[in-house]
This record gives sequence, C-alpha cells and structure tokens, in this order.
Amino acid sequence: MCGGVYSLLAIGFSLIFGAARILNIAHTAFYMLAAFIVYIIATIYGLSLPIAIVLALLIPPLIAMGYYKLVIDRVKQHDLAVLIITLALALLFQEILLIVFKGHYRAIEPFIPGFAEILGIRISHQYFLSMGGCFATLGIVGIILHRSKLGNAIRAVSQDMEIASLMGMDVTRVSIATMGISAALAGVAAVLIAPIFIVEPMMWMSPLVVVIAAVVLGGLGSIRGSVIGGFILGFAEIAVVTFIPMGSFLRGVASLVAMVIVLITRPEGLFGVAFEEERL
Repeated sequence: MCGGVYSLLAIGFSLIFGAARILNIAHTAFYMLAAFIVYIIATIYGLSLPIAIVLALLIPPLIAMGYYKLVIDRVKQHDLAVLIITLALALLFQEILLIVFKGHYRAIEPFIPGFAEILGIRISHQYFLSMGGCFATLGIVGIILHRSKLGNAIRAVSQDMEIASLMGMDVTRVSIATMGISAALAGVAAVLIAPIFIVEPMMWMSPLVVVIAAVVLGGLGSIRGSVIGGFILGFAEIAVVTFIPMGSFLRGVASLVAMVIVLITRPEGLFGVAFEEERL
C-alpha cells in the first residue's frame, strides 16, 4: 500500500519535471494540504465524506495551477529560483498549519470501518480500499497519458518543448495543466493514506525524501520508472519494519540505500534514458 502511495506521488513529481523541467519541492506539501482538508471538513466540521474528498481533490490543484501561473512560470528558466520558491511554498503551508493546529498529531476515521482476517492476520478494510484506489488511479493516469489529447500534449512537451511550441502547442497551458494533475495525484495519495496514518503539519517532509529517491531510482522523468521505483522503496520500508521491528525509524535510510545500490550499477536509474525524447 505504501508503494502505491509513493508511486502516485512519484508520478506527479515526474510529470511536472517532464513537462515544465522543474523540481517541485512543494509537491508533497499539496499531499499534506489535501490530508488536512479531509480532516477539517470531515472531522472538525462533520460534513459528509464525499464533500471532504471532492474538496481535497480540487483545492490543491487550483492552488498549484495558480501558483505556477503567477510565480513559477516567471522564473522557470532558473532552477535554483524554482527550488527556493517551491520550498518556500511548502514551508508556508507548514507554518500556517502549525499556527492553526499546533504540532499535535491528528487522526481521521477510516472511510470503511472493520477488519478482515487473512491467514490469522487482521487487515483493515481501509487498507484494501487504499490499495484498490492506488491501482485504479495508476490505471487512469496511464489511460490519460496514452489515450487522451491532454496526455499526448504532455508527452509531446516532455519530449521536446521547443518543437511542441513550434507546432502550435501552448506549452505554458500544458505545463499549468500538468501542475494541476500533479497536485491532484498528491491529493489522491493523501485521501487514500490519511485514514491510516497520522495527519500533522510536517507530514510532507518524510515522503518527499522517498519520492525523490523513487524518481531518481526509476530514472528522472520516466513515468514507468517512477511507478516501479515507488513500489521498490515501499517494499524496502516494509521489509525493514518486518525484519527489524525496533528499527522502523530506519525506513527512510532503507529507501536511500536502495537508491544508492541501483545508481552504483546503473547511474541513469532503472529506466533512465540518454535522450530527452524518450522520457515518457
């Protein structure tokens, strides 16, 4: 299940890198924002869960697209500036949530209560829902990228931005749409994982390290590599917790070690390629 969530986050990170050539450090901050939206709407205000989920999937993409249009698009040619302003956005979200909710851990009730027993192991129904949601979303992303006009435009811009522009494509609009899709994927990941894990104002930091590791492991800009990299690191974390119960704090280290091992033997990543046009 963790591997599926990491894959969703890694795909979003890779999509915006491929289409706009930016490293969006605020990517997992949208994941955090979506989790808090579900918590605020469903837990604090007690409104219906569908409303909370819809808002969690709509608000982060709208903020992301507006932020890209107003801020990032002006400085996207300067990699360092993009890193700084996306990090600033993530820290802004963090500080606002810290002011409002302090540093306390919050919990969201499972969407589907109850457990199922398999081979003597009790597994919550929420885990099955989250796993199904991850795989369904991955399938939908694949269909969008390969069977829709928007997907073809994203792939064309990722392959060669200048040629796409010369062919009449509005590269800026494609990049903005990709930013929205990226944030929406982060929102989906948050909706699926929030009822299982805790919600707190610094929850964006830990997955950011794993997501970057998964993207580099799979090959920077490769969608297929991001999916496989996310699952590999998810399984690596589970293996650490299973075989070293007292060493669960080493999960992040396991992700980085797995990435380093692969990069030593294949510096471009598992599915990294030499030519930019082969990214997607």
